[in-house]
Amino acid sequence: MTYTAEETIQYVAEEDVKFIRLAFVDVFGTQKNISIQPGELERAFKYGIGIDASAIAGFGGVVHSDLFLHPDPSTLAILPWRPEHGRVVRMFCTITYPDGREFLPDTRSLLKKAVELAEEEGYSFYIGSETEFYLFNRDEKGNPTDEPYDEAGYMDIAPADKGENVRREICLDLERMGIIPESSHHAEGPGQNEIDFKRADPLKAADDAVTFRSVVSTIAARNGLYADFSPKPLKNRAGNGFHIKVSVAHNERGELLPKVIAGILNRVNDMTLFLNTVSESYLRLGANKAPKYVSWSGENRSQLIRIPAPVGESQDLRAAELRSPDPMANPYLAFALIILAGLEGLKSGAELPMAADIDLYSADEETLSGFKALPHDLDEAIRAARSSDFIKKYLPDQLLESYIKR
Repeated sequence: MTYTAEETIQYVAEEDVKFIRLAFVDVFGTQKNISIQPGELERAFKYGIGIDASAIAGFGGVVHSDLFLHPDPSTLAILPWRPEHGRVVRMFCTITYPDGREFLPDTRSLLKKAVELAEEEGYSFYIGSETEFYLFNRDEKGNPTDEPYDEAGYMDIAPADKGENVRREICLDLERMGIIPESSHHAEGPGQNEIDFKRADPLKAADDAVTFRSVVSTIAARNGLYADFSPKPLKNRAGNGFHIKVSVAHNERGELLPKVIAGILNRVNDMTLFLNTVSESYLRLGANKAPKYVSWSGENRSQLIRIPAPVGESQDLRAAELRSPDPMANPYLAFALIILAGLEGLKSGAELPMAADIDLYSADEETLSGFKALPHDLDEAIRAARSSDFIKKYLPDQLLESYIKR
């Protein structure tokens, strides 16, 4: 259910809510929050709640560090792991300067703008995601170890798959928060898991992706485990992917997806810094079904973009799956850049190159020489972003510099 501000105030009064968490993310997508109590809620909706942003990554220094959080009532959700009496709810927020001006490094607002730009051209984008994570045991002091929770493999079942009950708890808590997973299973690595979500409005999809990571970490800790979303938790084992599925619709029928894919392929190296944000990201690419080259094909998991087989969908709603991002990416920023690249492809009439209907993992060097490679390390990704007119057009300098200096 989507609430208005007035309905939220009423809900808080009627449902014994004692704490309201106002949530947002730093420029790298790490969730932050501040808690207020019910008596402050009306002021929060009317004026916003002030925060000291000086210690938030990418938000600036101690000079002019006051920012205001403005809760979005449509994102109201109960935190089901908190007590039934004296409940806790959460809302995501828009961030502004004290005078009401938009705070440019607010990546949630950047995604809103990307969606609005597409809508002005008559396009509606839909985003879904598949996120992988490892579950590791903790030591006697509660600190994470590098010991996987199990030694199961891809889509194994219990008792080999020890994560089955953890995934069950995660999915049930997500459902209580209004987020319905599409599927869940054990992934390829030992202790590795995957939970997938259907395509949705991009802003909801990003809110849900951020919420998902919080829920997974909370439930893992409740079970004495550590959830690791890093790109390459174990050497010589499968890395964690954050596969992003995108589709597009228009008020006039037509084959749109090829132009969206072409737009993404044209700009993927420019935006790789924001899809693969840490040095370890580049240890994942090119191995264990993670792509290395700028290519596409249907149903081919060695490609950067694959077109999944349609199931009960019209041709107009086919999806493209971008397989290079990893879970360290900021979902708001990743989704915004994908939409903007896709929109550029649609507006320019970009032509899709030939499909690479081959296994790029086993292809010879002569064949591979015909494909452009993704950045091979973080420094190359930084150079590509820094020199990109596309990135400079859509991202504020402060945000780009935060990623360069990270």
